[in-house]
Amino acid sequence: MLPKMLAMLPAFLAYFAVAVALIAVFFLIYVNVTPYDEIGLIRQGNTAAAVSLSGALFGFAMPIANVIAHSDTLADLAAWGAIAGVIQLLAYLVARFTLPHLIEDISAGKLAPAIFLASLSLTVGLTNAACMAY
Repeated sequence: MLPKMLAMLPAFLAYFAVAVALIAVFFLIYVNVTPYDEIGLIRQGNTAAAVSLSGALFGFAMPIANVIAHSDTLADLAAWGAIAGVIQLLAYLVARFTLPHLIEDISAGKLAPAIFLASLSLTVGLTNAACMAY
């Protein structure tokens, strides 16, 4: 059992490293696309910012996890990860269009819009992950 696990360790580390890199890139893009400072707001105790950002991260991580479980190559993971990131950013834009005061509401710590954004991100991420099963 141990020799087989050791033989699989390089593949595990490669997939894990690419996944972490994809999540980090998505995180950096997402916090720069949103016009409010999620990290600063979270440091100040703004629960709405934490909820909305957490939903976006989970929504992105679900398709990444699914691709890891079903893909054959790291290139597949990178390509599908890019697609998942774009789709999550589009979900954010839908939320902005649906809730015109989203920016002010998140900054003010209003939970209802943050929960809507997080739920939308999770729903899109779950649907995205299901569509990536091949």
